[in-house]
Amino acid sequence: MRRALRFFPILLMVLLAGPRPGVAADPNANPKRIDILYKISDHHYLDFKPIGKVELPRILRVDGAWVFYPSTTAALNSGDGWTDAWYLAHPDTVIYKADGTTIAPVSYDLVKADGSTAEFDFSITSHLAWFAFAGVLVLVLFGRLASKYDRSRKDGLVPRGTFMNIFESLVIFVRDDIAKANIGEEKYLKYTPYLLSAFFMILFMNLFGLAPWGVTSTSDIMVTAVLALFTFFITQKAGTKDYWMHVLAMPGVPKFMLVILTPVEILGLFTKPFALTVRLFANMASGKMLVYSILGMIFLFADMFGDWVGIGSAAIWIPFTLFIYAIKIFASFLQAYIFTMFSALFIGLAAADHSHDHEHGHAH
Repeated sequence: MRRALRFFPILLMVLLAGPRPGVAADPNANPKRIDILYKISDHHYLDFKPIGKVELPRILRVDGAWVFYPSTTAALNSGDGWTDAWYLAHPDTVIYKADGTTIAPVSYDLVKADGSTAEFDFSITSHLAWFAFAGVLVLVLFGRLASKYDRSRKDGLVPRGTFMNIFESLVIFVRDDIAKANIGEEKYLKYTPYLLSAFFMILFMNLFGLAPWGVTSTSDIMVTAVLALFTFFITQKAGTKDYWMHVLAMPGVPKFMLVILTPVEILGLFTKPFALTVRLFANMASGKMLVYSILGMIFLFADMFGDWVGIGSAAIWIPFTLFIYAIKIFASFLQAYIFTMFSALFIGLAAADHSHDHEHGHAH
């Protein structure tokens, strides 16, 4: 730890000598303005500053037809009439790439010369790219672990290796302490694959944001909404006759009360996925903003009082940032667990058979 701290002053001098992180794309913008929201926003490129950017494909629907461009730059230079929205606001300024002939994107918002946009924009974005990367990682990783596990069982051996044991422990935890505990012994195996997929997908997306150049896809409410919708549809599909009877016409309740209770129960079906969506999104987005806010205090102090004051204040802000990073690692596992646990709970409540409870109540 002490050795690592020795390199912080050198690192800070390099950072302070270069451009400020998160500066707006507008070349005329205030160079001292630090845009924290930029770091959690969705983009049409993968940002590998200071190395460069990798632009992502643009898929647009225009005049009833689909058009595809390998990048935003390709769309601007395609001759199809596309321009960057920033150029409409600054008609006298055109930025070219290093070759001097290729027009460079600024805001990455594609519009026509009259300001009109595409009918639909299904372009690949950074959050979607990292979401897909998490899915591929889950498939590849657990495909190999499953093959290794099957080979070990055929040979009569116990799977070995720290890596294997860690993931086996996590799988068993999700299966026994989440799926089985909330859904019940009779039906938990049917829903365990989904719960495992959700847990590890969310976990990997949460951890990606802690890596250099990584993006936390779960800080995008659209991503968390899609995950919650999967839980919602699986929950409704798992619902038994008894479950729907409690939703639409709760037994034992006077019929005149159903006018109030039935709409409330139907509304409750949608509040559950909404809670899943907002909880995961808010926790991951706020955590990332907190890290950049604390680390950004170094640059704020440097702009206000000078570079050396900024470097001196790093003795406070960097250890605090490392502490928040440690909390975020814990929160990455915790939020994956909470989402999976509540998903299992909702599925278990829908799939439960309450006929025994009714018989027991009638007996009394």
